[in-house]
Amino acid sequence: MLLLILEVNMRIIIVGIFVLIFVIFSLPLFFIEWIVGKINMEAKQKSSLAIIKWVFKGILFLGGIKMTIIGEENVPKDKAVMYVGNHHSIFDVITTYTRVPGLTGYVAKKEIEKVPVLRTWMRHLNCLFLDRKDLKAGAKMIIDAVHKIKSGVSIFIFPEGTRSKDENVTLPFHDGSFKIATKSGCPIVPVVLTKTNRIFEDHFPWIKATHVTIEYCEPIILDEMPDDIKRSPATYVRNIIVEKYEKNMQIK
Repeated sequence: MLLLILEVNMRIIIVGIFVLIFVIFSLPLFFIEWIVGKINMEAKQKSSLAIIKWVFKGILFLGGIKMTIIGEENVPKDKAVMYVGNHHSIFDVITTYTRVPGLTGYVAKKEIEKVPVLRTWMRHLNCLFLDRKDLKAGAKMIIDAVHKIKSGVSIFIFPEGTRSKDENVTLPFHDGSFKIATKSGCPIVPVVLTKTNRIFEDHFPWIKATHVTIEYCEPIILDEMPDDIKRSPATYVRNIIVEKYEKNMQIK
């Protein structure tokens, strides 16, 4: 028992040191990325994604996180999509970002934009910030997201709007989140994440070695769906995710 406690405690220390070193090296990296961006903006975006993928893979390795990936072949490789996932942990972003096949921006709450270094990397990665209290800003964020999708950048969103603190509960999905797909015409890829909350949130502030699953469901083309689903895709997509979630929770 004592060895287990020491192992859990050491993981947060090792991961913390790794992240701190990356933050320090971010300053010269920002300068290099700025130069690359002046020459070729797409090259800058791809190099930033490669860097963050490497960092997130390092965090998962040092944290003892193992992943089972299901249905990754369902993700279109030739077009931008809107990923829709359930949300229980900050590790939902870390785990899924290591798997995206191309440029992908995440929708995050506006408050994160106040965090130095993090906000800069997020901007490099086409991430968008949502002010949930400002309807006009929310409408602009949707327009920006549609523009990114049409330019070939996928968007990943957690339509619950916040993390569910109970792993047995998937909160209702907000219909407004799906305007990105209805206005852009892009495929919706439901993403089912299980047990990510057991990495960190369930025993804050420690990191515990955990086996999580990520399942990519078949893409949904809203234009090909019945009118009732077109009008309210949130409920339809949520039901798919909840069904898969309950099944995948049985994976050891």
